[in-house]
Amino acid sequence: MRAVAQRVSSCSIRVGEETVGEMGPGLLALVGVAQSDTPADVEQLASKLAHLRVFADEEGRMNHSLIETGGTLGLVSQFTLLGDCRKGRRPSYVEAAAPEEAEPLLELLLAKVRDLGVPVITGRFRAMMSVDLVNEGPVTLLLDTRKVF
Repeated sequence: MRAVAQRVSSCSIRVGEETVGEMGPGLLALVGVAQSDTPADVEQLASKLAHLRVFADEEGRMNHSLIETGGTLGLVSQFTLLGDCRKGRRPSYVEAAAPEEAEPLLELLLAKVRDLGVPVITGRFRAMMSVDLVNEGPVTLLLDTRKVF
């Protein structure tokens, strides 16, 4: 699984004119599922997102996690994170999981993060979404369970 995690002070997710999720401080994670991903990848990413120390402590150092701050996780499915742009001008998505494989793993990710005590908002799988966010810091991190980067 691959994710782009951004520390945000606020975020909202819309599908058309409907707001499907809104949050205050926390992390927004855009998540892509690869064909080779398994529940073990889900466990790893859930733990990483919940425990990632990117929130300031009393001295202003990034020492606290979502669990410690009570922040929210915004989770948005984004298969384009698996796009391979190394050749040509059109990204190849052959590594991205098919929707019927990706959706159950994303649902499992939601459940695992919630089990860790983190409140979660989400977009709508396979929908065209508008995501408005205020990136705080800015802090933006790339995560990959296969440690590609």
